[in-house]
Amino acid sequence: MGRGKPAKRYSQAGRVHDIIRLIEARHGMTVEELVEETGVTRRTIHRDMNVIHEAGYPLVSEWQNGQKSYRFLTRFKDVPPVSFTLQELATMYFLRSQSEIFHGTPFAEELEGIFRKVRSVLPPRFAAHLERIAGAAIPLFQGRHDYTGHAETIKQVRDALVHQNRLTVSYRASGREHADTYLVDPYTLAFYKGGLYLIAYAHNRGAFRTFAMERISSVTMERERFELPDDYQPEGRLRDAFGIVAEDAMAVRIRFSPVVADSVKGRIWHPSQKFTDTKDGGVELTFSAGGKLEIASWVLSYGEHAEVLAPVELRDMLHRAVTGLSGIYGR
Repeated sequence: MGRGKPAKRYSQAGRVHDIIRLIEARHGMTVEELVEETGVTRRTIHRDMNVIHEAGYPLVSEWQNGQKSYRFLTRFKDVPPVSFTLQELATMYFLRSQSEIFHGTPFAEELEGIFRKVRSVLPPRFAAHLERIAGAAIPLFQGRHDYTGHAETIKQVRDALVHQNRLTVSYRASGREHADTYLVDPYTLAFYKGGLYLIAYAHNRGAFRTFAMERISSVTMERERFELPDDYQPEGRLRDAFGIVAEDAMAVRIRFSPVVADSVKGRIWHPSQKFTDTKDGGVELTFSAGGKLEIASWVLSYGEHAEVLAPVELRDMLHRAVTGLSGIYGR
């Protein structure tokens, strides 16, 4: 066995219980200290740490003076229990159906784990009633991404976001045959039109980049950690974007016909939007945002019921698109 105390003759469950108690009492312990206390090997300690983490304990690891140590994020035993009203639980279950967007990701399994824990403490009658409520809403996500083959990548990105570890990312951009490598600080995970996007600071580019999760081919979590700038605000990063693409904002003006005016006016398309009714019953929408391709595809979805009035470059882009469509469908 080597140095350390003689190995204790107890089960893994008993040893894990002792490790939890030790880490909590000392507010963190190194692997070497745990080896000394338990009399088992480093490999066994690492296996035990995985068991503790998978059991849901808020366990984090960090390197101090060349040694790996473990601690809990909070004195979790001192955290008071969280209580919910029946109305709050009903709302949670009503929104449960919307988790379909996370199909194939670690989030889907973890969300289901949350609801299993809720069900386990509810009277059977309440649990059955809430299950019925969950079926009262159905998600209609058209064109969402299937992340079944990317679950491990998403898990590593999620963990790096939580613990603020740098990542080395291999990423193949749209239209490129080969992947590029980036050293990034992961700042924010964005959900947009059925897709997951990582907003990160790329050190080898000296700028922010947005990475589509399905195009990340590999991820390595680095030991080095980073700090978020005090002035960083996730919503501010895309404040001037119409969607997920961060481009310079432009003044956009679009006229919609009476056929779709009410539908357009009933939604928030951008924080800067303003509506002006037209004499024929239509409406003009103005806003300031970047992302020409995203705006153009959105306008085209309304067909002949939407016309871009400004800016000229966006109107020209749509003219080329419509000319191309005419060549396809006008035969």
